[in-house]
Order: sequence, then structure tokens, then C-alpha cells
Amino acid sequence: MTTPFGQSTVLGYPRIGPDRELKRAVEAYWAGGIDAAELHDRAARLRAAVWRTLRDAGLASVPSNTFSFYDHVLDTAVAVDAVPDRFRRLGLSELDTYFAMARGTAAEPALELTKWFATNYHYLVPEIGPDTAFTARPDKPLREYTEAAALGITTRPVLVGPATFLLLAKPAPDAPEGFRPVDRLDDLVDAYADILGALADAGVPWVQLDEPAYVADRDAAEIDALRAAYDRIGALHHRPRLFVASYFGELGDALPALLATPVEAVGLDLVAGPGNLARLAAAGPIPGRTVVAGLVDGHNVWRTDLRAAAATGAALTSLADHVSVATSCSLLHVPVDLAAEPDLDPDLRARLAFARQKVDEVVALGRALRDGVGTLPAPVPPAPAAWRDDTVRARLADLGDEHTRRAPYAERAAAQRARLGLPPLPTTTIGSFPQTDELRRARAAHRAGRLDDAGYADRMRAEIAHVVAVQERLGLDVLVHGEPERNDMVQYFGEQLGGFAATVNGWVQSYGSRCVRPPVIHGDVTRPAPMTVDWSRYAQSLTGRPVKGMLTGPVTILAWSFIRTDQPLADTADQVALALRDEIRDLEAAGIRIVQVDEPALRELLPLRAADQPAYLNWAVTAFRLATSGVADATQIHTHLCYSEFGEVLPAIDALDADVTSIEASRSKMEILDDLRAAGYGRGVGPGVYDIHSPRVPDQAEITEALCRAVAAVPADRLWVNPDCGLKTRGYAEIEPALRHLVAAAAQIRATLG
Repeated sequence: MTTPFGQSTVLGYPRIGPDRELKRAVEAYWAGGIDAAELHDRAARLRAAVWRTLRDAGLASVPSNTFSFYDHVLDTAVAVDAVPDRFRRLGLSELDTYFAMARGTAAEPALELTKWFATNYHYLVPEIGPDTAFTARPDKPLREYTEAAALGITTRPVLVGPATFLLLAKPAPDAPEGFRPVDRLDDLVDAYADILGALADAGVPWVQLDEPAYVADRDAAEIDALRAAYDRIGALHHRPRLFVASYFGELGDALPALLATPVEAVGLDLVAGPGNLARLAAAGPIPGRTVVAGLVDGHNVWRTDLRAAAATGAALTSLADHVSVATSCSLLHVPVDLAAEPDLDPDLRARLAFARQKVDEVVALGRALRDGVGTLPAPVPPAPAAWRDDTVRARLADLGDEHTRRAPYAERAAAQRARLGLPPLPTTTIGSFPQTDELRRARAAHRAGRLDDAGYADRMRAEIAHVVAVQERLGLDVLVHGEPERNDMVQYFGEQLGGFAATVNGWVQSYGSRCVRPPVIHGDVTRPAPMTVDWSRYAQSLTGRPVKGMLTGPVTILAWSFIRTDQPLADTADQVALALRDEIRDLEAAGIRIVQVDEPALRELLPLRAADQPAYLNWAVTAFRLATSGVADATQIHTHLCYSEFGEVLPAIDALDADVTSIEASRSKMEILDDLRAAGYGRGVGPGVYDIHSPRVPDQAEITEALCRAVAAVPADRLWVNPDCGLKTRGYAEIEPALRHLVAAAAQIRATLG
């Protein structure tokens, strides 16, 4: 007997809990407030609540092993025992070894952290070498399957597929030149075969293996490797049935390769990859297979046009023996439940669906596919006219190319040197300083009306004065105001710009225990009033050293918001850029000599297919330059990039024409510097010299060593010294010694330069 794939499913569900219970539990464990047994108990309760929610909603197939204490790619590395020896040698418990890989220790830096495809979720990059000994460790997926079974719920364990796991990995530090992790695919498949055998022994009917790496451009050898891997896995006599899921785009040539293997079900994203339908039709009927149709957008919060989605689902029924309805990707990327947002504008709320509501949409579509569309609701009406702003549209229509150009860099650099008077290797930070519990309480009290505007402003000014004093005492050259007023680098602006709506409980996991609340862009973007000028002006009044104005760039604001889908993304980017242009000019008028416009998401939004990338990079660069080109030559424009493979978009980084670019480089061991040197990058660069996402404090020698590598790649007159990201997630006990070591290391290198 074989169990058919259910009529409706989701590829994953938020694991943080409706009130971020996972964040609180994990951070309590890190702080020593609870022990491992209590952490595991709280996690089990969270998992059980999710499984019951999905079952009670009527979902026909429920996933498991989508829960993680930190990251599902790290979980997969543990499941195949791909734990680097440097972490094994620490002699820690299994749980603490896991967290050491994620966060680092005083003795060992963490694994590299980077973006999960075109999302704001970060995964930990596995380190694979020729001698990595893959061994099946199926404890976690088995445990979760058994827990759900005890509740009367049969689940479908989910793992990252073997090909994607290796394509996302990086060579271990001691790997020989030319080694590629994907060269180990045959060995890794052996470990997967053992895992699948163990799951079959437990009675697991279906397993989901995620292969999203194949929606990007892959060469013939990589596609052949996918087919060979699933030929081998499919040929196993003792295994669950196989559901291979893809998401975030179109499979292209990988689709017929996958269909040529014995897998029983294939998942296709029909939201981000509508061309998957035509490619499937071109392949002809696939008898004996299930197509799992990703018809409900798992990456955005707008309601699904259920009748249009049902028509797409119906078109699939002639191509496969069975069609199941699913989300386009895991619901990890959207908030948990719209019911927690009763105060949203009714016009907007009526158009939204969070994870819980998307489950209902999937169930309704599955039922419609079986019984007909008669019970589906009518489509959502067009957006209200009030969400349109003709003034903004007219301003953008009147702009010419001159609004995205500045004088040549050499002229600007000379004017900036004369105005700023900075030493070689100037030291600075990326922007934010620790967000203390006291600050969070003050913001909460202000939102709730328990702290009036004057009291709130006094509290923020006191924190700014403290941050400025700390930086002066440490000897930093360019200061920041510390951003105490900001809950998040995108949400803060979303709460002040027109055309945005902010949620109260719309939390989404970014990495580990870090959660964000992306705002929703629903209309034309306007700037009713200055957003940062008063705070920056006050900070500058406290010191004779330059204070950077701090803004988030247009691409990152879009990437870390839920975007409107009724106009081209480029148009929305220009509207945001115009608002930022006005803000930057006001900062300049207030006496701010340096303005940093952060674009950490520049690489994140890059389309996965090379053919689609030039158009994106063109409008992304244009939007940044529109925002930053309205100032005098002597006003220095910085940008900041972090946690993506930026070597792939170096021409675009160059085209941004920022005077100084600070970039994450610590976890990747300054790899980006080789790319910059090879590209002949000719403006200021600040490679991050220590990892702020780990609690470890680097000593002066470690930072000096990183700076030596930087000086070898970037001329000293263009080199800046900074951490790799903002400091809001750390405490003062960590950042003060780290910054002291940073300043001392910069002084040491300056001395060698004479």
C-alpha cells in the first residue's frame, strides 16, 4: 500500500511562534536562564501547536522537520554529520556545538552567514572538503515525525536536497584549489539513502527534499548531477515516496531532468515561476506523478486571486495523474497570523493574508480543484484611489539624467578631504549601537501613550549623548548617533513614509533568533516630514567630529518590505528614492557632512537567472543614484553592504558611485577584497574587520591581521576601518572592547604607513 500525496499542503510554516516564543526560549538558553531540557520542551510545544494548526485547518499533507533552533541548512549539515573539525574539537555538547557553528565562540568564529536566495532570511554556509565524512544522523527528522504521530498527525519530513545543499556550500578552508563541494554529491547521496532508510523504518510515507538551487542558472554538469542523484535515490528499494520541491523561480532545463527520474512528486513555484507551467506542458503528460502546484504566494502578504489560481491548477490536471495545491515556497517568509493585526486599515487588511490565512487559501484551492470553483470568493477589488499620489508621479516624470549624476570621484574626494580632515584609515561604525531593554521599554511606552512626546525625545537625546561620548572616549574618527529611536532599519522608515503600513505583530525570522517586522507598501510613496534630521543634528551638536547621517537605501527598503504588485518594482524604487533624496538634502542643510545610505539587499534582489539581471541592476543603481546625487561634492556619501555574495555584482556596486562602501568581510575572510582588487575598484572601501553577529570579542591582533590583508588589497588612502554590520544586537560589554581593539589596530597600521 502507498499513501497518495494529499490534495493540499504547504512547503513550510513559521517556526518562531505567534509571539516569538522561539526567540525568547533560545535567547534565554544562551543567557543561562533555562537549561537544554527546558529549551527542548518549549520547542516541542511550539512544533505541536503548528502541526495541530495545520491539521485543524484541513491541510491534507502536513510538513515536519521544518522547525529549527537556528537554521534549516545548518540542521541539514548536522543530519549528514558535516560538522567541521574545528567545532568538534571544542568538546561541547551536541546542542552547544550546533550553536557554536551558528554564533561562534571565543575560540572559533562561526560559519559564514549569507542570504537564502532572494529573501531576507540568512542561512549558514556549510564547509565541505574532500575529506568531509558524511554520516547519516536522522535523529531530528525521526524525532519530529514521532512527536507528530503521537498527536495523531502523519507528517512529511523536509530536508534540504543533497544537490542544493552542496551547491550552497563552500570549500572547507583546507580544501585544495579547484575543489567544488558538489564534487562530493555521490558520497552525500549515500548518507541521504541511510536517512531515507531510517525514515522508512519508522513508517514515514513521504519525504520532501528541497532543490531550489535549480531555479538559478545551472550548467549541464550540474543538471546531470541532479538527475544522477535522484536516479540513485529513486532506485532505493526501501524509502518513503519522494517529493522534490523547487521554489523562487523556474526550473528550466532542470525540470525535464527531474521528471526523467523515479521521484513520485515534483513541486513547482507558479507564482515566481509562471513559466514552469509551459515547460511542464512541453514535457508532455507525466503518468504516475503528482505535481505540487505552488499557487499561493509564500513570499508576500497579499491575498491570492483564488479563481485565477484555480484556473492554473485546472490546466495542470491534464498533465499529471494527480495535482496538489501548495504554497509557492515555505511560509517562513511571512508573518504568522493576520488575526494579530486588528488595527490595520480595513481597506488594507481586507487585501492581506499571513501564514495562517494562506493555509486556508491552499485548502480552499485544493477543494476547488476537486469539487469546482463555485464556492471560491470573488477577487479583491482594485486599490482605493487614496493610495495614489499624483504629485510624486509628476515629480518623477520631470526628472532627467542629470538628477542621477555627481561630479567625478576625484573631484569629490579632494573636496571631502579638505572638509573632513580625516586621518589615514579612518575608524567608524556602521550605524546602530546596542538596543538596550531600557530603550525598547521607552519606545513601547511611547507607542502606548504612557510616555509623551517630550519625555520620549528627552530619553532618546540622553541615549544619543551617551553613544557619542562612548565613541569619543574610544577614539573613533567618524561617529554615529546610534539609532536609539529605530526599531528596525526598514520598519522605522516604513512608519514615517506615506504609502506604507506597519504591523504590530507581523514578525518574520531573519536569522537565528533575529526577527523583523517588514512594513507593507500599498500605495505611492511620499515623505510627509523629515525622518532623521533632528536626531542627526542633535548628535552633531555634541561633537566636533563628523557624525554620519544614517538612511536605508531604496532597494533595501523594498527588499525588506512586502511590496505592492500592481506596478513595476522599479517605479516603487524611484518613489522611495525621491523621498530619500529630499531627506539627504535636509541632512546636508542641517550641517551633516557624511550621509550613509545602506544597501545590504542589493545582491538579495538580484534575479536568479542571468538574463533577468541587467534590467534589475539598471533600475536598482538608478534608484540609489537618484537618492544620493542631490548633494554638494564635499558631502561624502557612504553605503553599506552585508551578507551576500557581492562579488557577483561588483560592476553594479561600482556604478552606485558612492564615495565609500563598507562591506561585510569578516566571516568570508576578506574574500571580497580579491574581487575588488581584480575589478580595479577605485573609491573608498571599509571591509568589516570583525563579526558583530557573534558574541565573541576579537583581540587587537586578529583585527590587525584582517587590516593587513585589507591594506594589501586596497590603497591605504582609500581604506576605512569598521565592523561588518551595525551593533544593535550586541551589548556594551562586547562592543566597547571590540571597538577599542579596532581603534588600536588602525593606529598600529597607520604607524607602519609612516
